[in-house]
Amino acid sequence: MTGWQGVADAVGLPPLDQTDLVALGIALSLAAAGWLLGILAARVTGAPLARLWERLAGVRADGIADRMCALVRYAVAAVFVAIVMAVGAWPPAADILLGLALGIAASLLAYQLVRGVHLPRWGAWLIAAVVLVAAVAQAAGGLAPFVDALERIGFDVGRRRFSLLGLVQISVTILLLFAVVRLLARVINHSIRRSQGLDATQQLLAQKLAGIALLVVAFFVGIDLVGIDLTALAIFSGAFGLAVGFGFQKTFGNLIAGIILLMDRSIKPGDVIVVGDSFGHVNKIGVRAVSIITRDGKEHLIPNENLMTQEVENWSHSSRDVRIHIPVGVAFDCDLKLAQRLMIEATIASKRVLKSPEPNVWLMRFGDYRVEFEILAWIKDPEAGVGNVQSEILNRLWDSFKAHGIRVPYAQQDLHIRSLPDAMAQKPSSDSSVPRT
Repeated sequence: MTGWQGVADAVGLPPLDQTDLVALGIALSLAAAGWLLGILAARVTGAPLARLWERLAGVRADGIADRMCALVRYAVAAVFVAIVMAVGAWPPAADILLGLALGIAASLLAYQLVRGVHLPRWGAWLIAAVVLVAAVAQAAGGLAPFVDALERIGFDVGRRRFSLLGLVQISVTILLLFAVVRLLARVINHSIRRSQGLDATQQLLAQKLAGIALLVVAFFVGIDLVGIDLTALAIFSGAFGLAVGFGFQKTFGNLIAGIILLMDRSIKPGDVIVVGDSFGHVNKIGVRAVSIITRDGKEHLIPNENLMTQEVENWSHSSRDVRIHIPVGVAFDCDLKLAQRLMIEATIASKRVLKSPEPNVWLMRFGDYRVEFEILAWIKDPEAGVGNVQSEILNRLWDSFKAHGIRVPYAQQDLHIRSLPDAMAQKPSSDSSVPRT
């Protein structure tokens, strides 16, 4: 009895009698029962809930089943202990014990939720600590003393009070809103991707608009929760808006340009485009820039406004079929019909060349030292490269030319020297001996 009384005196509780000790034992047993119930519920519902979340969010992260089991375990324990605290009038010692059990379960639940949306560990621990302290303080006599203590720590600037309580409220609000926005964005984006009535470009546009809408709603909800009065900033709103307009002019311009690109579908993810010296396939259309990956694996970030104002060559806008041109030259004394047939055979043998439209060979001109041809072939996957198809065809054609005696001539020029006139030929040279007078 002396030990229990010492603990009670240390925390400021009234003396514990036999009834209080019995209630304390019952509370401890019920808290343990709540945790045990949470463990059993996690084993039964954890895996099905993990599969349901994978279908809703479309993600297959490692350890999602373990995290879902932890969420179920802590949620069931917290709800059970909260119900126990609400249905009975417990002595102060038992109430504090149940509040501690509730705080531990709720803080671990908050930690797992925040970490599940990939927020940093410090943010997760901050929210968990706030939940734990709030639960214990509520059980020990209400949150009013705790709130007053946090409010007293701070300073005044004019009529505005900056306190530790306000800092905690702002931090927790931002973290919670960020977690909720990421969670909702993941579910909404997966739902849009599963929509059968939208193509890839429309899905991307819907995802961008949904993300912007979520951010706007989260901003105003956060302002309301924190208690910031925007009317107090009315005097500075004009200057602030002007400064923001100048500072973010390019940013908003690129944002609107990106939305227009997605709406008119002139450039889509997967298209093969040429912008200036950049050639590659569109990886994604972002808020600020379009990502283009070249055949060398380099990723070029081109501002959206540039694609609206500059000339863009889109190889796959209306069709993914692209015709390639391969110049070939042979000697004048070769069998031109045989050379053309070998060119057609070497082109058809390439797996990436389409059979329809059929490849063709054009005789372009009679050059200075060779007969110049051009092979015309169609491919349907320009994002896989054009130079590798040309290299494959020319390598195969080189072997065919050697096997059939078709020569590829070197560059050459013939020099003709016309005969000098007889008078010039009979003119004496300058070093001839001349009789001296």
